[in-house]
Amino acid sequence: MNTEARPAFYALAPGGWRDYLTLLHPPYTLWHLSYVVIGAGLAPHFPVGRVALTVAAFFLALGIGAHALDELNGRPLGTRIPTRTLVALAVVSLAGAIAIGLTIALSDDLWLLPFIVFGGCIACAYNLELVGGRFHNPLWLALAWGAFPVLTGYFVAAGRITGEAVLAAVFAALLTRTQQTLSTPAREIRRRTASVSGTIERIDGSRVPIGPETLTGPAETALRLIAYAMIALAASLLVLRLV
Repeated sequence: MNTEARPAFYALAPGGWRDYLTLLHPPYTLWHLSYVVIGAGLAPHFPVGRVALTVAAFFLALGIGAHALDELNGRPLGTRIPTRTLVALAVVSLAGAIAIGLTIALSDDLWLLPFIVFGGCIACAYNLELVGGRFHNPLWLALAWGAFPVLTGYFVAAGRITGEAVLAAVFAALLTRTQQTLSTPAREIRRRTASVSGTIERIDGSRVPIGPETLTGPAETALRLIAYAMIALAASLLVLRLV
C-alpha cells in the first residue's frame, strides 16, 4: 500500500510549522529563483541592489504567493494551513512582489511594468486555473516558471532583451518542461495511487519486487540533482560577477 506516502519528496510530516516549509516547495523555489540570478548574471552589468530586490520579489510571488494559491486549489500538498491564512499569504506576498517591482520600475525603467503585470496575472491564472484552465498547461508552465524569470532578471540588469537572453530563456523553459515531465508521474504515484505491485524478472532469473519507490525514485533523484545543479550554476555566476 502507498497510503503513507507524502505528497512530494520534499514534504515534511504534516502539521504546524512544517506545513509552511512544505508550502514553499524548497527545491523548486530555489531552482526557479536561480533562473533570475542566471538571467541577471548574463547581462553586461550586474546591479546588485536591483537584482537582490528582483529575487526577493520572485520569492514572494512564486515561493509564497503562487504556492499558496496552488494549495488553495485542491490542497495538493495536504497541509493543514487554514484557508484564510493561505488567502492572506497569497494576497500579501503578491502585493509585496508587485510593490517591489513598481519601486524598481518607477526609479529605473518603466518598461519593467509589463513584466510586473504578466507576473501577477500568470501567478493567479495558472495556479487557480482561471479562464477554464487555459493557462494551466505545460506551455504556460515553461514560459511563466522558466523563461519569464530569466528574461526578467536579464532586463532588470541590462534594461533590454537581447539574443543571448532569449536563448537562455529557451534553456530555462525546456528545463522547466523537463522538471514537469519527471515530477508528474511521481506525483501521480504519491498522491493518487493506492498501491503498486509487480515483479521485475531479470535475464539471470532473479526477481525484483516493484513498489512505489521503484517508479518515483529515479525521477525524484534526477529532480534533486537538477535543482542542486541550477543552484550551483547561479552561485557560480554570482561569484563571477561579485568577486
